[in-house]
Amino acid sequence: MSETAKFTMIDEPFKCEVCGELVSPLGYTARDHCPKCLCSKHVDNNPGDRANECHGILRPVAIEPGKKDTKKIVYTCDKCGMKKRNKAANDDNLDLIIKIMSNL
Repeated sequence: MSETAKFTMIDEPFKCEVCGELVSPLGYTARDHCPKCLCSKHVDNNPGDRANECHGILRPVAIEPGKKDTKKIVYTCDKCGMKKRNKAANDDNLDLIIKIMSNL
């Protein structure tokens, strides 16, 4: 039995189902959320595998410090309640990140 890879690189454009933003590929890693509203879609078990059948909206609920000078966006799925964390991208909406951080 083969072991599934933990990360599958999928960096493709998409239309955000929450705000309608046309999101372009990130270019330096796989984009997993909308840079405008920071929402994501619950489609992966491991990054890029598209193996999760939930398909709920992952909404940002908190921001945590990451490694070095990065930030992690903490999500809660509005369908199944699962919590996930994803690294913030360089072009993410900084005003929204600050707003989420100030609500803690």
